[in-house]
Amino acid sequence: MQVVSDSRVYDAPMTEQPRPSHGKRLRTLREAVGITQREMASLLDVHHSNVGFWERTGTVPRSTLLPKMAEILGVPVEELLGQPAKARRKVAPPGRAKLAFDAVARLPRKQQEKILEMVEAFVSHTAKAA
Repeated sequence: MQVVSDSRVYDAPMTEQPRPSHGKRLRTLREAVGITQREMASLLDVHHSNVGFWERTGTVPRSTLLPKMAEILGVPVEELLGQPAKARRKVAPPGRAKLAFDAVARLPRKQQEKILEMVEAFVSHTAKAA
């Protein structure tokens, strides 16, 4: 039996800074939007433990979830996966209010109307007080 060994040691200095892991990047983006792991999971229609797993291990979610995840976090899929950001117009993450109103838009019409009445009354009252 023949043993093949490669005993070369890489000793060149690293010139490129290490990028944050996928998990850390995902957590940072999620927290920047201001949503919890449970809220993220609900928006993606997955169990909340999946989001924790992705953040903890750096495992990339299945490809069918990436476009929705990128939309929720307000970044392109490439940036979510750690690719260098291309020159693009800066788009702010949607934030909790937009995500909540997107969820309201999926409710039955009568429930939407009740929520809008409350929000409009609150906004009207707040605008008068200011």
